[in-house]
This record gives sequence, structure tokens and C-alpha cells, in this order.
Amino acid sequence: TAGSTTANGGRTTSSSEASQDRFLKLLVAQLNNQDPMNPMDNAQMTTQMTQINTVAGIESLNTTLKGMAAQYTAMQSLQGITLIGREALVAGNALGFDGAIGKGAFRLAGSAANVQVDVVGKDGAVLDTLDFGGLTAGQHSFNWDGTGTDPNQVAGYRVRASNGGNPVAATTYSRLTVTSVGQKDGVMQLQLQDGRTLAQDQIATFM
Repeated sequence: TAGSTTANGGRTTSSSEASQDRFLKLLVAQLNNQDPMNPMDNAQMTTQMTQINTVAGIESLNTTLKGMAAQYTAMQSLQGITLIGREALVAGNALGFDGAIGKGAFRLAGSAANVQVDVVGKDGAVLDTLDFGGLTAGQHSFNWDGTGTDPNQVAGYRVRASNGGNPVAATTYSRLTVTSVGQKDGVMQLQLQDGRTLAQDQIATFM
């Protein structure tokens, strides 16, 4: 590999330097033993010199890329540590519970004069309705006090938004706390409070 070294009179020599040294020795031997009636021309020598320089350049590039990859992994690990304890917004309409408090978020495609959130049980019944009145376009979060309700019986929530009698599209998100982070095949993995493990690119945003 490009990082290997060999002892050479008290001096370490990279594999790239060793390759160039072997090439030069072979080239000298070839010149010494060539047919004097048909010597190697300048074009042939230039071609061989270019080939060894290309190999050396590729080895140097590989070493640089490996170093950059190691730095990127280290940066990801440091970034991941700062995400522990924060809330991740994941596409879906399940509530993330912190004790009896159910947490959710949604994004409105436009301003809405009337916005309501229905908390729905697993039997399809509406357990509670939160009335937010008018909201602007963009992201909004909410907490629902589910005291007295078993979180396991809550299916999720739905958003009803309208403006002037016209419906306004809403994208729903689950708000889930990040409990731990790790790496898999160079990709940051986040474990969430509901037990799921997702890659970072599966998270919409963090709060």
C-alpha cells in the first residue's frame, strides 16, 4: 500500500519511491543491454517515464483521498455527538412521547386562516383536537397533553388547514429524540427514541 515503508540504510522509503527506484534500475539495465543497431528512441523512453510518473501520481492521490475520508469520518462523529438529545423530524404522523406529552410537527405549504390538529386513536376515533387558529406558511411544532391516555393506543395525528375555504397542504413529521449515534459503511446512523435507526439523510431536520 502507499503507506508501507521499507528499511534502506536507516532511511524509510515509500512504496512510490521504491517503485520509481525499481523502474530506473530496469530502465538502465534495458539501455545497457539494448541492441546497439536498434536503440530505444526518445519517444519510447518518454512513454515509459510518463507511465511511472502516472503510477506515482495515483498512489499520492490515493493517500490524499484516504486522509480526507478519515477526516470526514472524524467530523461526522463529532457532529453526531452534538445531535444526541436533540429532536429529529422524520416524515410520518406518529407522535413522539415524552412521558404523557405527545410531540409532533408539520409544514404548511401556504398561510392558513384555520389550522386544527386531530389526535387519532388506533380505533380511528378522534381523541382530541388542537385549534391553532391562523398560521403562516412554513414549519410549526406542537405538544399534546395526553395525560390519562395510553400512548400505545394513539395511532397518530392529522392536520386540517384551510384558507378562505380552500384546503392548504400540510406535511406531517414525527418529533423523536436522538438517543445515540454511530457509523455504518461511512454513513452516520441515528438511533431514535422509538427504537428505529435511520441514516442522517432520512432526517428532515433537527430541532
